[in-house]
Amino acid sequence: MSTTTSTPTSSNTAPRPSVIQLAIKQKSALYAAYIPMFTEGGIFIPTTRNYQLGDDVYVLLTLPDDPQRYPVAGTVAWITPDKAASSRAQGVGILFPKDEKSRALKLKIEEILGDSLSSDRPTQTI
Repeated sequence: MSTTTSTPTSSNTAPRPSVIQLAIKQKSALYAAYIPMFTEGGIFIPTTRNYQLGDDVYVLLTLPDDPQRYPVAGTVAWITPDKAASSRAQGVGILFPKDEKSRALKLKIEEILGDSLSSDRPTQTI
């Protein structure tokens, strides 16, 4: 799994959301990052950058064996701090927006994960 973050700035406008590129290359990494408890779906992004709950984040998500990049204008809804319990990675959980693209992305992720969705293996969130 690889991530890159950038934050565009402008002197006369409100801050724009940071942009994160997240490439998930393996099904096991997708399982660990996916947040099915969010009704609209969500994804955990490992990062050392400080975010606050409610921050807007624009994610360009690439899924295993899929060359397409999925744009997600999400919101920070989960924060795992540095040195969290159970050796979980520091990062943020991004809540997908309530729209058709996000519903389709959630279905695509759940199709890739298949039966592993019901696994009791730990993830990066719970």
